[in-house]
Amino acid sequence: MAPEQFKGQTNKVEQDDLIVAQLKRGEQSALRKLYNIHGKRVYALSLRLSGDREIAEDITQEVFVQIWQKIHNFRGDSKFSTWLHSVASNVAISHMRKQKAWWRSWFGSDEQNETELANIKTDDDLTNHDLSRSGLDKHIAKLPEQARIVFVLFAIEGWRHEEISKELNIAVGSSKSQYHRAKQLLQITINSELDR
Repeated sequence: MAPEQFKGQTNKVEQDDLIVAQLKRGEQSALRKLYNIHGKRVYALSLRLSGDREIAEDITQEVFVQIWQKIHNFRGDSKFSTWLHSVASNVAISHMRKQKAWWRSWFGSDEQNETELANIKTDDDLTNHDLSRSGLDKHIAKLPEQARIVFVLFAIEGWRHEEISKELNIAVGSSKSQYHRAKQLLQITINSELDR
């Protein structure tokens, strides 16, 4: 890593440390600063996990409420951004568990939910052949819920299957098979798009 890049990361860590100190003193303006720095990343994670823009916005708001309420739990053993990421993942998964029960009570089975998810429209101005990160996100959003969550946590967020199994209360083998399923489904959809 070039020295100027390392310096930029050090400045971000120092900036986070200052904001955390302000939050711990109860300074509400620090929460806005924190949102300005990390809000897009939290939203992106929430969108990838939920597959829905409105739900992602709700999750993002809830994450920052939780940060405000739980900032005193941050001891500084790791970088703040790592702790924030963990809080965001936990809030997103918890939110989706609650939503799933509500969704099922109104709309029925998981297959119906997956059909609804597959019909999500994106407003990307990208061509059909664009497989950039935004284009891939469009395909990820169409994956069945559990496969999508496992794929995002493992492939994008870097969680281990053991961590995913604990968080989602599934077997490690189930996590691995859901990841494999997600990869297969993504490959099929990407190949069919390229064949057009």
